[in-house]
Amino acid sequence: MREVLHLGPLSVDALEAAADFHARLLPSIEATLLGGADPLTLVFLPAGSNQETHAHRAWRLAAVQGLARRYAPSRVNAIESDDPVAIAAAQEWLDDAGGVTGQLLPLNGTGAD
Repeated sequence: MREVLHLGPLSVDALEAAADFHARLLPSIEATLLGGADPLTLVFLPAGSNQETHAHRAWRLAAVQGLARRYAPSRVNAIESDDPVAIAAAQEWLDDAGGVTGQLLPLNGTGAD
């Protein structure tokens, strides 16, 4: 059963955002996976400036990769975007990409950043 979860907003501070994600959002993400979600796509709002984006990338990627490993063979990926058209296009691509899991895809509305 295909699922898309929109996450956020989260703090601009990467450490605060990661703590909030793990404490508040991760339990419901795991419940969704235990409920049979496959594939699951997480949608993060863009972190902000390039420096802020870089600071958030590591914890977001680690979380997505950890979820993909823990809940395999279910597929788990994430998208970073606030553009509904770009999110829909990426979701359509991910639906057809059966071997793609554990990825964090930053989108800019015209393709990947």
